[in-house]
Amino acid sequence: MKSNEINQLMTFGESTPRMPVLFVGHGSPMNAIEENEFVEGWRNIGKTIPRPKAILCVSAHWETKGTFVTAVPRPQTIHDFGGFPKALFDVQYPAPGSPELANETKQTITKTVVGLDEKWGLDHGAWSVIKNMYPNADVPVIEMSLDYSQAPQYHYELAKELASLRNKGVLIIGSGNLVHNLRLVAWDKMNEPEYGFDWAIQANEKFKQLIQSGKQKELINYTTLGREVQLAVPSPDHYLPLLYTLALKEENEAVSFFNDKAVMGSLTMTSVRIG
Repeated sequence: MKSNEINQLMTFGESTPRMPVLFVGHGSPMNAIEENEFVEGWRNIGKTIPRPKAILCVSAHWETKGTFVTAVPRPQTIHDFGGFPKALFDVQYPAPGSPELANETKQTITKTVVGLDEKWGLDHGAWSVIKNMYPNADVPVIEMSLDYSQAPQYHYELAKELASLRNKGVLIIGSGNLVHNLRLVAWDKMNEPEYGFDWAIQANEKFKQLIQSGKQKELINYTTLGREVQLAVPSPDHYLPLLYTLALKEENEAVSFFNDKAVMGSLTMTSVRIG
């Protein structure tokens, strides 16, 4: 898609049918090069939702002081990890960026000043998932950062201001993990396809019940949800992208789950589709 076409879409184009919103549990970067049920789940989503004109991804792996969006025409593929095989570092996902969508996002948000970033690209929270949804790398992608200095309520309110983009063909994806405690990973269970500690499964089920019943206030105030949730979310980075997804839910929109499995004891891949 040419940049002038994106510009027309974002600023002057007619409204499109409302796009769904996703929260994806991205898990290990190895999902980018492996064949497994999670990869298949992302592929199926890519095939069953309307084709987006562009993607805005809020990734757990881009934390900043303040809020920024990537505004480069050709974002780099960032290999923001270590200790993995060379084949993973060789992966490139050359999806175009969209400075036009970045500007539209900046203008749409009034809660804070959004900076236009020209150094970041696509981290693995974005490309490891999106490359399986759109393997031809032909859908423009931008990222929006997480302001680490702000409380969950702030992120939820900020996300609500993105709602108009859904009607302009933009697929908004929050990428993290509902349960994400790397310090408690069961390394001895690496060869088991599914394994979750009791507390991880309990926290995951609690999150799903609250999401399904629309208890968004409780999900924003997740630190009050008990010991299992405190273990599941030792830091907010992988949880906050969920709030960006939930904030965009309209009344009576359907909620469904996919890739709903625990892995390595202390992680869950559970993903959410709204709309």
